[in-house]
Amino acid sequence: MIELSCLCGQLRVDLTKRPDFVHECNCTLCRKTGARWGYFHPSEATVTGASQGYSRTDKPEPAAEIRFCASCGATTHLTLTAEAAAKYGNTMMGANMLLADERELAGVELRYPDGEAWSGEGEFAYVREARTLG
Repeated sequence: MIELSCLCGQLRVDLTKRPDFVHECNCTLCRKTGARWGYFHPSEATVTGASQGYSRTDKPEPAAEIRFCASCGATTHLTLTAEAAAKYGNTMMGANMLLADERELAGVELRYPDGEAWSGEGEFAYVREARTLG
């Protein structure tokens, strides 16, 4: 189990496993919210505490809603928007792996997707080679 929490400790994300990989995306949303994303099925995570959400306004159909602590503002996780969950199923959430102790992620691949150039269709291109954490 990996236990994540915001700075003040009022919002927690408990994960049942390590992520298969972690994304450090260069899109404006990921950069400005300060996140490295590990992806999980919602059944693999338990979120405890009050959070607020933000979906980007520069996309006609944003798929992700960033969740952050209502008290200290730390980005903790993301969920699919209601529209994306209806379209694709509620099969994915992201957890901000910068909140984990990097030793817990030893051996996990850190990837660098080019989200800034991604059209929203197909696979990501990558801006540089992946590295292994830890």
